[in-house]
Amino acid sequence: MADEADINSTINVQPNGADAGPQIALISQYVKDLSFENPNAPAVYQWPDQPQIDVQFNIGADKVGEEVLEVSLRIDVKAVAPQGTAFAVELLYAAIFGMRNVPEDQVQPFMLAEAPRLIFPFARRVLADAIRDGGFPPLLLDPIDFGSLYMQQAQQMQATAGEPAGHA
Repeated sequence: MADEADINSTINVQPNGADAGPQIALISQYVKDLSFENPNAPAVYQWPDQPQIDVQFNIGADKVGEEVLEVSLRIDVKAVAPQGTAFAVELLYAAIFGMRNVPEDQVQPFMLAEAPRLIFPFARRVLADAIRDGGFPPLLLDPIDFGSLYMQQAQQMQATAGEPAGHA
């Protein structure tokens, strides 16, 4: 029978709280800024034409503490009909993540791909509710593949890094 010292050395037991593996946790998520404009009310509710919807996204990431990062998802929506602007919404939705023992080369992919994927459904609901509360049918955005977008952007950055800086 193996003695206890041999078992502990093969299992590599560490004291409680001394885990050296990578850890990421969602601490909190929140609306940081929300603006809804309905500049042509009440006439907008009489317009016969369907507005054209333009949706823009932007992802931001900031280090706010030693092991704490904030990821923000900005969504701007503008609905325009031939008669004018039906509505405009600006949402800045953010989340705080705690990160420990994460390799440096994995931080940016998490912040710009995985974190937005995690918070997007909540931002989508806030946006849909704001538009519905403004008297319009809720806008239900399709899911976004942030991982694929991150990979495309990374490839574009690599391609432009190999090009000459300027032309004479």
